[in-house]
Amino acid sequence: MKTILVTGGAGFLGSHLCDELLSHGHRVLCLDNLSTGSLKNIEHNLGDDDFQFLNHDIVDPIKLPPSFQDLDQIYNLACPASPVHYQSDPIKTTKTCVHGAINVLDLGLETGAVVFQASTSEVYGDPAQHPQPESYWGNVNTIGPRSCYDEGKRTAESLFFDYHRFHGVPIKVVRIFNTYGPRMAHDDGRVVSNFIVQALKNKDITLYGNGSQTRSFCYVDDLISGFIAMMDTPETVIGPVNLGNPGEFNMNELATAVIELTGSDSELLYCELPKDDPKMRKPDITKATNLLGWQPKIKLQIGLAKAIEHFRKELGLDGLEDQPEEYAKQVDNVMDIANAN
Repeated sequence: MKTILVTGGAGFLGSHLCDELLSHGHRVLCLDNLSTGSLKNIEHNLGDDDFQFLNHDIVDPIKLPPSFQDLDQIYNLACPASPVHYQSDPIKTTKTCVHGAINVLDLGLETGAVVFQASTSEVYGDPAQHPQPESYWGNVNTIGPRSCYDEGKRTAESLFFDYHRFHGVPIKVVRIFNTYGPRMAHDDGRVVSNFIVQALKNKDITLYGNGSQTRSFCYVDDLISGFIAMMDTPETVIGPVNLGNPGEFNMNELATAVIELTGSDSELLYCELPKDDPKMRKPDITKATNLLGWQPKIKLQIGLAKAIEHFRKELGLDGLEDQPEEYAKQVDNVMDIANAN
């Protein structure tokens, strides 16, 4: 049994990570200020003796509760990840990335815990190299509207490696590519949640530019298994390591898949492309495969079916009674496959 701190633990990724760690018999301290996370994501764990929630902003130094003084591991996931949220208060986003990194690294220095940094594919910016290996330094606009997140995460990576080099803090750094699944908020603002919610409401699906920009979508369960595989590597494996699904889809393809799986009457509405929006995004996962023995397993259609059912419940659209018979059968079949995997 290990004692583990998860910052951002009430968020989309953090709550799934807490579940997985508890299932492995560990003790988990979930830290979150609930700015984008939700108690609903962790309420099923609140009665567990091995789980404790701490409402705290990672920008401020972390004071551990008495029962969690001896940490073995720290997973740093605290930061808004969707453009809607991180651009709403860009200065706070930068502080969360930078001050948050310093605070967890200081805690790692104090306790001897291994400190895991959830970095992002956004460090590659609008990439000129495709797919993106970890050796690529990126093409980032340092003063653009997305820079609070891009540069905040790049600075956090720098801090992690400096604490490792100068203070010997054991670290693990991964770069996360687009991830989706249950517990994404319906107003999350990221493309998968946007498309599914719009389709379920039979509203036009908004695409930016001509819809040809590409992304690679990783189902949340696959990503969490990658987190744990990275944390379980020898001390010499520090990263950065890309974690994502190398399957590449353009936005038109994603929108079409969502419309088909929801049986929606939605049509496609094309809008102006946001500034600095990456045209391509696909991970090179050679390092993850070789060092972690990790590869994603869940195909997009299966993952989308699971995500659709999550959002259907979130929006109070439980059940398939109001859907055409052919669609209901299609989703039932896909969900049977998903549950089998």
